[in-house]
Amino acid sequence: MNILKIAFRELIGMFIDDGALALFSLLLVLGVGLAVKSGLIGPTVGAALLVVGCLAVLAESVARAARRTFRR
Repeated sequence: MNILKIAFRELIGMFIDDGALALFSLLLVLGVGLAVKSGLIGPTVGAALLVVGCLAVLAESVARAARRTFRR
């Protein structure tokens, strides 16, 4: 039973480890989804925004982690 608890914590930790990454990703998906659904942008533009936005969010998260690591 103990191994299941450890595995569950590790699984949850993968998604909650960096709260800002998760929050910005959710906000990006929500914003682009609403813009596409309301017709402000087309699906192709929405897909491109998701790709570029996810890459930007990921790059920011990696840069923040690198700054945190190299400060120590």
